[in-house]
Amino acid sequence: MIRSWSSKDDQKYFDAIWKDNRVIIMGSGTYNPDPLKADPKHLYLVLTHQPSKYEGLNVPGLLEFTNETPGQVLDRFKNDEKIVLVVGGSHIATSFLREQLIDELWLTIEPKIFGTGANFVTEEKLDIDLKLLSSEQINEQGTLITKYRVIKNGTSKLM
Repeated sequence: MIRSWSSKDDQKYFDAIWKDNRVIIMGSGTYNPDPLKADPKHLYLVLTHQPSKYEGLNVPGLLEFTNETPGQVLDRFKNDEKIVLVVGGSHIATSFLREQLIDELWLTIEPKIFGTGANFVTEEKLDIDLKLLSSEQINEQGTLITKYRVIKNGTSKLM
């Protein structure tokens, strides 16, 4: 997958993390432009309002399409997986953040300005405090990988 808004170094970093984790959750907006194939090393879960639309692509335990809530999806793995990746756009980010289900947020800052793009969260008023865990420059151009802990001690809330 080539992402024009992302450096090759960021893509390499992301791909290594992807490779090292079994359960990867995304929304249909992330899946549809570049559909994934079932892979025995991963369980890809695609959250969608219309799982029946993907009926022929569903491979239980490898590539699944579901309309479960973020909480229901994560409950499936609470005893078996230490790390579950949630990747994708603003709808997925908002749904997991709203339910306070994200422990860490990893953001890439690229030395690039472009005029169009989506917000990180959808039109939802969230008020979530973060604590910087680390910041790593991964190339000479200045691409930064920033990692934050999501503070859940009552300060994460809907506005």
